[in-house]
Amino acid sequence: MPPKQHYDIPLHDIKPIVEVQEYSFYYFLGAVGIAIILACGVSYLLYFWYKKRAAFNERKYNLKQINLLDLKDTKNSAYALTSYGSVFKDDSPRHVEMFRNLSERLESYKYKKSVEVFDSETIAYIELYKGMIDD
Repeated sequence: MPPKQHYDIPLHDIKPIVEVQEYSFYYFLGAVGIAIILACGVSYLLYFWYKKRAAFNERKYNLKQINLLDLKDTKNSAYALTSYGSVFKDDSPRHVEMFRNLSERLESYKYKKSVEVFDSETIAYIELYKGMIDD
């Protein structure tokens, strides 16, 4: 018969269980917090970029309307040029003077029941004023 084994042998090389601090959950929460802050910042910037992009630009609208005018419809064109062109008159002293001259020329085409077509000098003034306008 084999001899009996004793399991009461003292073990000197095994250390007791030690509690290990686990910080990965806190790292995860920090990463999620930073991601949320970045997402909010990017969405804030995109919102204001889109809002600015979609804003109504009166100067561009008026320039487009001036370029689309039918100069054969003299009376309506005279009113429209005065209305749309007034936005650009304060751009420089040259614009002020040119708008004043153009308005004086257009006066004879307004406030009447029927008017004749623009003369060549008035059309030249209109084209010059169109060329002076900057977006």
